[in-house]
Amino acid sequence: MDVNAAVAAAAAIAGVLTGAIAVLAFRWSERDQKRPTRTSLHTDPVLPPGVDTVLSVLRSSAVVLDESDAVVKASSAAYALGLVRGGKLAVEPMILMARDTRRDGEIRQAELDLPRRGTGRGEALAVSARVAPLGSRLVLLLVEDLTEARRIEAVRRDFVANVSHELKTPVGALSLLSEAVMGASDDPEAVERFAGRMQIEATRLTNLVQELIDLSRVQNDDPLEDAEPVRVDELVAEAIDRCRHQAGTKQITMAAGGTADLRLWGNRGQLAAALGNLVENAVNYSPARTRVGIAARRVTAPGGDLIEIAVTDQGIGISEKDKERVFERFYRVDPARSRATGGTGLGLAIVKHVAASHSGEVTVWSSEGQGSTFTLRLPEARAARDRSAGGRAPGLDDDDETGQTDGTTTVSSPYEPFSAPEVHP
Repeated sequence: MDVNAAVAAAAAIAGVLTGAIAVLAFRWSERDQKRPTRTSLHTDPVLPPGVDTVLSVLRSSAVVLDESDAVVKASSAAYALGLVRGGKLAVEPMILMARDTRRDGEIRQAELDLPRRGTGRGEALAVSARVAPLGSRLVLLLVEDLTEARRIEAVRRDFVANVSHELKTPVGALSLLSEAVMGASDDPEAVERFAGRMQIEATRLTNLVQELIDLSRVQNDDPLEDAEPVRVDELVAEAIDRCRHQAGTKQITMAAGGTADLRLWGNRGQLAAALGNLVENAVNYSPARTRVGIAARRVTAPGGDLIEIAVTDQGIGISEKDKERVFERFYRVDPARSRATGGTGLGLAIVKHVAASHSGEVTVWSSEGQGSTFTLRLPEARAARDRSAGGRAPGLDDDDETGQTDGTTTVSSPYEPFSAPEVHP
């Protein structure tokens, strides 16, 4: 009996100890769960209900700060812009705005220029910051990236200024020449001379207006809506015919060659305008009694075969600093020569937009005093998809397979297309 009693007493004591340990463990666990940790500061329960969902769908960069300016919640866009680093808001002006809003509860907004990380070029990141109280303890910071909007606005202002200047020149010349004609009504030779100048200025004005219309069209229209297979040799022949008179005046020989029977997939009018602009530029910037070559070939690319059309001249060439800007609107390598030939400075900008809208690109190789080679690189018709229909391009042979290309490849040296048969103007 004494043994049984001892065993029972020991079991009872063990049960009591077990229960006590369980209670202590439970309370310790509850205390640990209630204790704020670094992880718990960034979890959803500290935010008012529904705020986390709203922040996740905002296009703006969002940051929520607590009383100590610690980041409670930050969107991925905020990290991408470099606003939050190491769990802290890294922009001092925004921290000051948050503190002022926390103190008086007023909503604040400001536009800031922030240094861009990792570029080393001193480029500023333009942002609009808006700070508002969120509940009694938190502050919400919304940041909108205005960099691209400002760039587009600057381009638009430059474009309007350039158009105004380019239109003003021929219009003013026409006005002065018309007055000169009226004043020289009794001098037939002077009238004839002034009338000839008026025709030149009127042609320049007409070309400028037409190229403005063309540029607007290629920017706003989808060329693949009216896409069709286009023969490259027909485009080359049309471009040569377009420049035959200018080439003949300067005794420039045009040579066409390369791979035969190539076809592109796209808008025929836009493709013809792009290639025509390249050939016209080559003729205009070439000295007399030189040659301009146009050559086409097929190249293999990861997304499908591409067609490269190279236009090579023996002209003045392009400097390294000008190569980066030749495709800008109204930019001229040689303004005096461009005005003498009636150039508007929009031709290469149109070429660039046509190439991009056809999933291709245009590149330039040039050496000062030796000439230039402009290369159009576009998807071949049999490798291009009709993106709107998602099927095979109509008008192709039954054995032609379709494929999609991203239109990117690299050329390290220019063509030498002058082995092709010459076409004399």
